[in-house]
Amino acid sequence: MRSIIDILDLTTDEIESLIKEALSIIDDPKAYAHLCDGKVLATLFYEPSTRTRLSFESAMYGLGGQVISMASADSSSAAKGESVADTAKVVSCYADIIAMRHFKEGATQVAANNAAVPVINAGDGGHCHPTQALADLFTIYREKGSFNDLTIGLCGDLKFGRTVHSFIRALSRYSGVKFMLISPEELKLPSYVKKDVLQHNGIPYVQTTDLESVLPELDILYMTRVQKERFFNEEDYLRLKDNYILTPEKLKLAKPDMSIMHPLPRVNEISVAVDEDPRACYFKQVLNGKYIRMALILMLLKEAKAL
Repeated sequence: MRSIIDILDLTTDEIESLIKEALSIIDDPKAYAHLCDGKVLATLFYEPSTRTRLSFESAMYGLGGQVISMASADSSSAAKGESVADTAKVVSCYADIIAMRHFKEGATQVAANNAAVPVINAGDGGHCHPTQALADLFTIYREKGSFNDLTIGLCGDLKFGRTVHSFIRALSRYSGVKFMLISPEELKLPSYVKKDVLQHNGIPYVQTTDLESVLPELDILYMTRVQKERFFNEEDYLRLKDNYILTPEKLKLAKPDMSIMHPLPRVNEISVAVDEDPRACYFKQVLNGKYIRMALILMLLKEAKAL
């Protein structure tokens, strides 16, 4: 049974196919409105979520399917000590496909190993978030028309940001990509991502603590929040949380066609005044995420012969 745990579980041809399907859904949503009639998606979320959980649920409803949901670990048998493996086996009896978020790295792989239906990783700890990477890729495609020859700035929490890690892995297979890694020293990109992805694939990158110095070079700026939930020490969080705040004044340094992205939720790192800038794409990302998840659900259910 095929599951999607890492963005690299999808080939570039499959990503291209998903993008084409998502564009087709946008063009003719009625043609897709009943393709999942009688099918059930289970959303198992052991961590809080707004966009990802509702995006999956909206995607399934848009295909005519139904949703059963576990919105928190406290409201499930996990609170009684049930293992992820057993939960996956049980939920497989009720659902045709599972979207799962967990606070522990590797938990979604455990679920996939034990489920009788496809499992989609909706975020596991600080590790991966493949469907956010798909939403990001779809957004770049719609804004730029290509994934090649782009200079991309990643700004904020690059250490714990699973969206950043999946984003880098997703773009590592395209040519002419260059990364500007902008973060405080304490939140630098993990060495294993630099070694296993950037250096392994010969992708050029620059590490800096200064956003303004690289802003004029960027085709895409991917902002992230400093994640309070990943810190053991609140003092460290408070010291680092407002290191980078994107404002209209700073954007005067940027290219007129630079795309501003953010996986959301936003805290302080993008001023609300930036929302009116035509370069702001982060709310477009949200909608793009729904359509690309619809395409992914269809692909996995077809492969599982559930459609």
